[in-house]
Amino acid sequence: MRYTAAHWGAYVFEESVGLHPLADDPAPSRIGRGWLSAATNERGRVLAPVVRKGWLEGDRGAGRPSDDFVRVPWDKAVRLVADELIRVRTVHGNGAIFAGSYGWSSAGRFHHAQSQLHRFLNCFGGYVGSRGTYSHAAAEVLFPYLLGMSQRQLQDNMTSIEEVAEHCELLLAFGGISGRTAQITASGSSFHEIPDWLDRLSAGGTRLVSVSPQRSDHASAEWLSIRPGTDTALMLALTYEIVASGHENLAFLERFTSGWPQFRAYLAGETDAVPKSADWASLICDVSAKRIRALAQELHGRRSMIAVAWGLQRADHGEQPIWAALALASVLGEIGQPGTGFSFGYGSTSPVGRPTRLIPWPSLPQGQNPVEDFIPVARLADMLMHAGAHYRYNGEIRTFPDIRLVYWVGGNPFHHHQNLRRLDVAWTRPDTVILHEHSWTASARRADIVLPATTPLERDDIMMNRRDPRLIYMSQILSPVGEAQHDYGIFRRIAQRLGFEHQFTEGREVDAWLRDLWERAAEVAAEHRFGLPDFERFRDEGVFTVPDAEDHRRLMRDFVEDPESAPLVTESGRVTLFNETISGFRLADCPGHPKWIPPVESLLDAPDGALHLISGQPDTRLHAQNDLGQEARNDKIKGREPVLMHPAAASARGLVEGDVVRLSNARGACLAGLRLSEDIRPDCVALATGAWFDPQTVGGEWLEVHGNPNVLTIDKGCSELSQGSIAHTALVYVEAWDRPLPALSISHPPRILEEQG
Repeated sequence: MRYTAAHWGAYVFEESVGLHPLADDPAPSRIGRGWLSAATNERGRVLAPVVRKGWLEGDRGAGRPSDDFVRVPWDKAVRLVADELIRVRTVHGNGAIFAGSYGWSSAGRFHHAQSQLHRFLNCFGGYVGSRGTYSHAAAEVLFPYLLGMSQRQLQDNMTSIEEVAEHCELLLAFGGISGRTAQITASGSSFHEIPDWLDRLSAGGTRLVSVSPQRSDHASAEWLSIRPGTDTALMLALTYEIVASGHENLAFLERFTSGWPQFRAYLAGETDAVPKSADWASLICDVSAKRIRALAQELHGRRSMIAVAWGLQRADHGEQPIWAALALASVLGEIGQPGTGFSFGYGSTSPVGRPTRLIPWPSLPQGQNPVEDFIPVARLADMLMHAGAHYRYNGEIRTFPDIRLVYWVGGNPFHHHQNLRRLDVAWTRPDTVILHEHSWTASARRADIVLPATTPLERDDIMMNRRDPRLIYMSQILSPVGEAQHDYGIFRRIAQRLGFEHQFTEGREVDAWLRDLWERAAEVAAEHRFGLPDFERFRDEGVFTVPDAEDHRRLMRDFVEDPESAPLVTESGRVTLFNETISGFRLADCPGHPKWIPPVESLLDAPDGALHLISGQPDTRLHAQNDLGQEARNDKIKGREPVLMHPAAASARGLVEGDVVRLSNARGACLAGLRLSEDIRPDCVALATGAWFDPQTVGGEWLEVHGNPNVLTIDKGCSELSQGSIAHTALVYVEAWDRPLPALSISHPPRILEEQG
């Protein structure tokens, strides 16, 4: 019996059955059903090294993306990559090399694409990297100021969901809590507990109120249907009403927070003549003032948890709802108490709040990057288009580097970036784009040199997740397709040509690296007072379960129990409701306290007929991974990604279920298949991310024909503090598509020529 793992679960492989989830997984991921079919879809696989024809002829990017490729032998591909790296370093320096590789890639510790690329380029003299994530960039910058901890520290110390189920009476979830997004975990997961946990909450009497433009995945949750992008206003109004009724916890505010007087003055309208009352918020949020006041009363009368989903801050001014939610929880004064207070990310990924021991398993050493330059991850297109331009980030004025070579491994920016039509233009600016890729993604089709890589099913590795109670030996299930090699082998060949093979490999084959990881893991286990089996036994058995893995955490417990001996690492040692440092940055889009700032685009001032676009994570794949798999393909409508719309909105536009529709705005247009549901507001539509980008010219119009929402989203930072993405701030128009359907090109490789001579 062989085991393997992915970000969406752990699996047993049997020849007669294929992959199936572990028997004790209470809610196996739907995504896993499409994994094997996606990996074995040879029409979508990169089968051999190829080089773009125009690049070979010296066009330096001008021919991207509409160009043929030329198949070349591995030795020539390696030589071309090595020679181009040397050219760029010699002429422009290592600061002209951008190591992208943002993306989830493999769940294995060794074949982690980003680690492999960074280790390789550090041996070569360094690279420009990226900072932060598309998932929660605003939070990553903001939390160190508010709580003195990183986003990772916050997630690691989140109050246990077991404690919430036992003690919480009212769980107010902004952005909801979804088993759909909880299918996934970076570094892999052996089980999925969120749906079961939500059932236990209901059975135990915890009231779950989901504040979202879409109904919660959980049937028993109360749905508070809010106008998208207005959560901050609702949070401020709830806080105002609690204070106005005299129920704020002054003892907590005075001892555990700083900046309350300044924030209270803003709430009361003393600074702008606008009290943040329920009446004020009602017009913004489309929630009645009566309902807001009632909810405020319920919050202070019960043991309450204020929960915020990651997706809430992927919007214009995304820092504000996080900060306002923390302020609301502070006014209630239940932070640090059993099962109550503040949380960020329940259901956004599996391990947030998981009551298991946190163990810092080892990873592949990457070395040190001599190049200090970086960009915020979501400013990719800005960097490529505006070399030398200045921008603000986290209190600094920075300069975009002049990138001549992009090296990307294990990721697809033409999935996760916003305004893909703009990125398409920016992507032509570098001299050279090099990719390792197993499939013909949009990024691969826009590269100059594409080196065929294996999928996780075609190599051995180890799943080591810091918050999972199991370690999984990921056995090779499939033979490599075509001429595919794993990233380590590819980099080894290039490093050999560049003269630093031993520095990169340390003389080790893959098996030796896996043994080294296991030996270092045994040292970590010993520090936690348990032992690991020897490597051969682990490899043969495939699974190791950590003994006594249970560990119940509570966010900021030590601080609340004794703030003098366990202060927060903030400017005041306390939770900062008004932050002097941020205020000192003098940013109009992120002041020194939580504030309602109207989004750049919203239903508040929308033209007639416009709808708000919700572009959340899909149910059938991880981002864009497995989109060519059977599970994702079976979910599509006439080959297009389904878009969810309220029946009333569809009727007003003369649309019926199963229609193909055109979504459009000033940034672009795409086709999608119509699916109707009353579980979404009539002024919204929901189109999941991850449909493979397939732009074509149809009747003279630029049109994405597959259903990728990022042709419609805005490529702008949520503020000059964090520069995070604002994927959830976008308006669109929807109309019937009454012309012949364009054929999809995504499931077929580009034209590949045989090398001449």
